Amino acid sequence: MAEEVKLHSFRGSPYGCRVEIALNIKGIKYDFIQEDLNNKSPDLLKYNPVYKKIPVLVHNGNPISESVVIVEYIDDAWKGAPIMPVDAYEKARARFWAKFIDEKFIPAIFKAFVSHGEEQDILEANEQLQFLENELKVKGNKFFGGDNINLVDICAGYIAFWAGAAEEALGIEVVTRDKFPKLTEWCHNYTNCQVVKDNLPPRESLVAYYKWLFGKE
Repeated sequence: MAEEVKLHSFRGSPYGCRVEIALNIKGIKYDFIQEDLNNKSPDLLKYNPVYKKIPVLVHNGNPISESVVIVEYIDDAWKGAPIMPVDAYEKARARFWAKFIDEKFIPAIFKAFVSHGEEQDILEANEQLQFLENELKVKGNKFFGGDNINLVDICAGYIAFWAGAAEEALGIEVVTRDKFPKLTEWCHNYTNCQVVKDNLPPRESLVAYYKWLFGKE
């Protein structure tokens, strides 16, 4: 009996994209259920009654919520290229940086975008970016995961694609090559990785969305 894999999300979501990339890494076929966040489907509300948000992966009728949890589940459920490190310490570090990105970095850089690049907000975002720059310097690898992308790279995808689109929409720069050379190099390598490119939304649509979101149109 064939496995049933469904993903409730919407095109353009950085969190839903994480799950799509993980499924792509593993070569898993799935049905994409496009959600209207202003009119969420009964299935989404049934599968994620606690947070009532995307993404939700449904594997053989069993729902899994929260993007990082889903990515780890995908790595455990299917064989193929690993997404999580095998070493226990490195696995713990990957989880630490994934949590840092969601709880510290993304709120800081989003705040800088909301304020249209107020100096203090840029400084706060730069402080968080420096932690990631330092981690890449210490690792000395192409990706946070080494030669191949792992959980940290997938979570940091917001920097590589979504933040760049917001910068273009607002006409500001936060992730600059002179301040963050390793991070900007990583952004290029990540967005040009085929399993990533296959799942990124059209950049022009994202730029237009951010212009609307941040009041530039």
